[in-house]
Amino acid sequence: MNMENNTNYSDPQVFTKEAAGVRGNFVANVFAWMFTALIITAVVSYLFGSQIALIKLLIGSSGLTPLGWIVMFAPLGLVLLMSLGYNKLSGTALMIIFVIYSFLMGASLGFIFLVYDLGTIGLAFIITSGMFALMAIAGYTTKMDLTRFGNILMIALVAIVIGSVVNIFMGNDTMDLIICCVGVLVFTGLIAYDMQKIKNNAEYAMANPESGRKMAVLSALHLYLDFINLFLMLLRLLNRR
Repeated sequence: MNMENNTNYSDPQVFTKEAAGVRGNFVANVFAWMFTALIITAVVSYLFGSQIALIKLLIGSSGLTPLGWIVMFAPLGLVLLMSLGYNKLSGTALMIIFVIYSFLMGASLGFIFLVYDLGTIGLAFIITSGMFALMAIAGYTTKMDLTRFGNILMIALVAIVIGSVVNIFMGNDTMDLIICCVGVLVFTGLIAYDMQKIKNNAEYAMANPESGRKMAVLSALHLYLDFINLFLMLLRLLNRR
């Protein structure tokens, strides 16, 4: 009995369905890693913000402990390691680093439970989740090319970082309000921008399993950072009430 594969791969409809399936699998992997990291961060931040023994590991009588300084600066180092070492690191190594990064971020964000009340934190999380979902869908479905907005968003992001550092010393309330408002706009735009990049890179990433694993983790990192930073900006704005 002659078994033949009658699938016509030259048929544009078949190719489109296969491409959609590949893209869907890649996007699902990205969100799986992003949500895993967010859950780790949320649990760890709550523990470090509510357990006195854990708080004392980071903050002593004279300020930050050695571990506190590590927790503060290590996440930045890990982001640079993942970004600059992308070509040399394996997919497994990137996954492990991302998990460690999300844990350290949770420890460093434990302060929000010491500074803000649970109602404000919960409201900020709900608003962030809604805005994230809306902009992710917009970025995935829009026909508009968002690439040209990338440089503008990056410049605005750098301006936010510089302005935040300067305002640490100035302590200007009006400047803080402006930084928060601009930050909300920038990170909202970055969600749509990064989501479109993920959709466009999906077929290339999944052409090679190892490349797909690595790109899924790095893409999840970008969305994770968009979510966390948007959440923190909204938290600061809501607290101004």
